[in-house]
Amino acid sequence: MSTLICFGFGYCAEYFVAAFGRKFDRVIGTVRGKERAAVLNAYDDGRLRALPFDGTQVPPELQSAIAEANVVLISVPPGANGDPVLAACGAALAGSKNLRSIVYLSTVGVYGDHGGGWVDEQTPPKPGAARSRERLAAELAWQDFGARHGAAVAVLRLAGIYGPGQNALVQLASGKARRVIKPGQFFNRIHVVDIAQAIDAAFARAASGIFNVADDMPAPPGDPLVFAAELMGVAPPPEIPFAEAAPAMSPLGLSFWQECRRVNNAKLKRELGVTLRYPTYREGLRALFEEK
Repeated sequence: MSTLICFGFGYCAEYFVAAFGRKFDRVIGTVRGKERAAVLNAYDDGRLRALPFDGTQVPPELQSAIAEANVVLISVPPGANGDPVLAACGAALAGSKNLRSIVYLSTVGVYGDHGGGWVDEQTPPKPGAARSRERLAAELAWQDFGARHGAAVAVLRLAGIYGPGQNALVQLASGKARRVIKPGQFFNRIHVVDIAQAIDAAFARAASGIFNVADDMPAPPGDPLVFAAELMGVAPPPEIPFAEAAPAMSPLGLSFWQECRRVNNAKLKRELGVTLRYPTYREGLRALFEEK
């Protein structure tokens, strides 16, 4: 029996399991609360078993599943004290005789600011934000774990995630879209369906190493809003200069705008064999619009 454990059954893990979960005989997904676990267990088709995991206490059922795990997907964010999954479950995972592959979901934020220049997996990380430094530390910790215990560890560095319920069309429809303009600013994006493809490819190949999971076309932040407005037949939000918008931004939101880079995804295609279904935000948003 093949067992997949998803530590952090959130947006990306849900889409991965929906698309590829039938490859596994058993799927375990952890969530923070018992209430959320009960909801998932009530509505799922029986293939998924949701278990509560608060980052510290490991319930017996999860402990038992870890001993049988073949592949593990980790999307739980680290904190100042390190990676909670590794801290709470590392010893149990190390003792598993079946574990062959780990996929860790990280962020392109670990590269830091490159003034709009291109980065790839050979670019030395220089994270500026605390959360990105924590991510880099977690990447290194999991890679070290894999080397010590004979498990393949693929680190997927994700660009800005969008997909159903989380995209420029939704922002426009809610009236909350803000078209902030900062000359020279670029962001990469990635559709959640393509993230699911990348996870599947990493597991299928028992891949090791770092892979950028990003689209083919880094673009200014306001461009997806303009394109979404064209699809919807509405006027795009008015332009807001960054200097005007910045004072009202949260420290977290502001930190995204203080870094700029273009992310190369050639290794994802070359070594994992991934063909992006949505190579740019245009294909992705058009598909989301047509699905409505």
